[in-house]
Amino acid sequence: MKIVFWLSLAGGLYTYVGYPLLMWMLARLWPRPWQVAPITPSVSVVLAVHNGVLLLPHRIQHLIGLDYPNIREIIIVSDGSTDGTAELLARERHPRVRSIVLQEHGGKAVAVNAGVAEATADVILFVDIRPDIAPGGIQQLVSNFADRKVGCVAGNLKLRQEGHDAVSTAVGGFYWRYEQWIRTCEALSDSPVGVYGGFYAIRRNLAVRQPAGIILDDMFQPLSIIRQGYRSVIDQQAFVYDTWPKNLEGEFHRKIRTLAGNFQLFRLAPWTLTLQNRVLFQLVSHKFMRLIVPYFLVLMLVSAIALSAHSSLYAVFAAFQMFFWVIAIVGLRYRIPALHRVAAPAGALLVLNAAAVAGLYKFLFTRGPLWKIWNLSKPAAPSSTSEGETSTPPESAAVAAVIDASKNS
Repeated sequence: MKIVFWLSLAGGLYTYVGYPLLMWMLARLWPRPWQVAPITPSVSVVLAVHNGVLLLPHRIQHLIGLDYPNIREIIIVSDGSTDGTAELLARERHPRVRSIVLQEHGGKAVAVNAGVAEATADVILFVDIRPDIAPGGIQQLVSNFADRKVGCVAGNLKLRQEGHDAVSTAVGGFYWRYEQWIRTCEALSDSPVGVYGGFYAIRRNLAVRQPAGIILDDMFQPLSIIRQGYRSVIDQQAFVYDTWPKNLEGEFHRKIRTLAGNFQLFRLAPWTLTLQNRVLFQLVSHKFMRLIVPYFLVLMLVSAIALSAHSSLYAVFAAFQMFFWVIAIVGLRYRIPALHRVAAPAGALLVLNAAAVAGLYKFLFTRGPLWKIWNLSKPAAPSSTSEGETSTPPESAAVAAVIDASKNS
């Protein structure tokens, strides 16, 4: 039991503290800077959308009005839309806007592949239907391609959080800053293992056709470019603004999709877990370890309780863990000002680890295409990408069960 406890503790600490600090030290002690210069390569913008008729008019105007001087084309792919998106695109007459209408709803990867196949510019810029690109954002992004070894560049996502509940605020605030910090350190030492998929660019000649149905295109494409000997980097001055789900249920379901996508990525692209992947160590430490941390946490609590009868040290560990998870449940249910700084991050940690378990379940037992697990709770809301569906997420019940547990304790 002692071995189980200390190995579980070490695994959790390495994942959340040790690895990030290691990347920070590598970035500080052995940085690998890259060249940045004000170049203006031609850009093809690719936007995949399913049932986005409510947001698409604004998004088209936003893309047309971008201040970058060399946007060759804006390719919008309708992925089996049934809400009038295809008809809206048929009425669009701007000379730079090109539309592709897919009759079957095949998922984002299929739509993106269709857009990439039609792109003709030097650089392909991938965007989603929600994010707003800041003035100068594209110019800042493509300036990184002045370095011939840079094949992929991601922007700096700033999250809008008006009206969010405590846990979604913690995930989009503290946790996202923490995640971005790790990715930035990875980029400074070599390359991050994933990027924000709503605003990133690649060299067109390096684009790889993505497996149909893959969820994490924003991991597969950058990793494929790294595999070809190039770097993926992040530009902190290329700003983009987006909004994530405002409540606990929506954030929980978003994380389930992402974490299930990690399992799917390893199955569809097994080379990512071999030495063919130059950033294998980063991928295992950053992504794979987070998938097994929930089991470390359970083993750590169970072993500490089992050992507490024989040692005050383990009794303290057990009491601390139980107190922490009680605070986490409080953070899920209430926004108490005096406890918010502790309870909300604890609640976010509980949600993230519960989502990892639910993500594995979804990966193993989902019938049909895995990308269809991405659902929105409000049918009137358009999807941001081609994964969008309109039914109520069943995983909301899992979150409710966590919250209800506190009512019976």
